[in-house]
Amino acid sequence: MSVQDNPFGGGYAVQYGNGGAENVDSQGAAGFEVKDTTTAQFTADVIQESRQQPVLVDFWAPWCGPCKQLAPALEKAVRESGGRVKLVKMNIDEHPSIAGQLGIQSIPAVIAFRDGQPVDGFMGAIPESKIHEFIDKVAGADAGQATADALAAAAELRAEGDAQGATQIYAAILQQEPENLDAIGGLAEMLFDSGDADMAREVLARAPEAAADAPELAGVRAKLALAEQVAALGDAAALEQRLAADPKDHQARFDLALIHNAHDRREEAADALLAIMKADRGWNDDGARLQLLKFFEAWGMADEATLAARRKLSSLLFS
Repeated sequence: MSVQDNPFGGGYAVQYGNGGAENVDSQGAAGFEVKDTTTAQFTADVIQESRQQPVLVDFWAPWCGPCKQLAPALEKAVRESGGRVKLVKMNIDEHPSIAGQLGIQSIPAVIAFRDGQPVDGFMGAIPESKIHEFIDKVAGADAGQATADALAAAAELRAEGDAQGATQIYAAILQQEPENLDAIGGLAEMLFDSGDADMAREVLARAPEAAADAPELAGVRAKLALAEQVAALGDAAALEQRLAADPKDHQARFDLALIHNAHDRREEAADALLAIMKADRGWNDDGARLQLLKFFEAWGMADEATLAARRKLSSLLFS
């Protein structure tokens, strides 16, 4: 799939929403998810931004012990919200006027803004579970259900073979929730399956660094890794000739398994690795079994090829 014919329009997979034109800091995706603000920037960072999604403003000061206790839990909860809310932090020692205008007399104080207006808030270092409840209340629990429904619809379209429809849904979710791991993984996998591995890698690169090993991304990452392996293997016919000359050439059989998998011949790929294990379990430090487990991860735990090969593996290991 090329940039020009991406069905989600606007070069989304390349530029990821706004193309990264604005500052992308370490706190979040395009724009911001957690950032510091000033009196001069308050209107842009809070009032205007809250017209797109709710913005929480954390009023704090360096000398405030409870502020230091609340901050990591609050930032974590905001990042885990999947873009449903953003967090702006304001040091009241350096910028006291906004807090004064809002009548804030003790800190930490968190005020939620939506559509340019303060709508809710809390004071003190509350538990993380309460922070999540507050975010759900401010953002609206129905937003999470809408996302879940959209992901289910995308999965259904994929099962029906409607790649374009599924891709459009994943892209739409990411416009609203740039760090939604299910949508990132789904979109990247759709791109990979369409033959655009480079674009798939670029979408994956937009996932939060802390989520690099998330299970939602594991399948497509495994597919990309296997594709890179196959690219260096060479000609399948030559490997077949090597095996015909020497059935104990386990490396040739192993490389053929990778090629079979690349061509979606999953049963043949699994059987080749199982044959190596049956002949020499310890070959290449149990390399055949470990590669088979990578196949399972790439195919998915519920895939028919995975289930069939897992049964054969179990029989081989425990019979």
